[in-house]
Amino acid sequence: MRARFAASVLVLALVGAGTAGCAFITPQATTKEVEASDGVNADLGAVAVRNATLITEDGALASLLVSFVNTSDTTQDVTVQYEDGSTGERVSQSVPVEGNGDITSFGATGAEQILLENVSAPGSLFPVYFQYGDEEGKLVSVPVLTTSLPEYADLAPTPTPTVVVTPEPVVVTPAPTPEVVEPGE
Repeated sequence: MRARFAASVLVLALVGAGTAGCAFITPQATTKEVEASDGVNADLGAVAVRNATLITEDGALASLLVSFVNTSDTTQDVTVQYEDGSTGERVSQSVPVEGNGDITSFGATGAEQILLENVSAPGSLFPVYFQYGDEEGKLVSVPVLTTSLPEYADLAPTPTPTVVVTPEPVVVTPAPTPEVVEPGE
């Protein structure tokens, strides 16, 4: 009788361990943070980078679609840095990000744009470095998308207008020829 009871307990323990074994060795999927949009996120001290995405047609000119959340009391100047794909030079731009938990967005309809030149082709990831003040910066692989998706149709990069100075024509009027008067006339 004891052997039968011990065998039943052993079978019950094996069945329980066998059916629950996955939970012992597999991590829970609900504990992983997932970015719920097309863009990527990063945290830089008191400034959070949210939903960073590059919108371009061909990679020649891209608009950085991004939101910053600054939880500090003061405005922070966030540096956006990348490597120009054609020259290999590092290009830096600084943008002000308001404090007190406010959200500062760039690239959205009606918002200021951060333009990047010579980025990767659409469908790839492009490295962009974000940093402010003395905080350690982060290099983020930002997805490059086109305006073919309906939600990005109105977000194409708008080049900064080039000011062309057209000189006004100079009108030269001939000076009157002085009349020579001979003495004694």
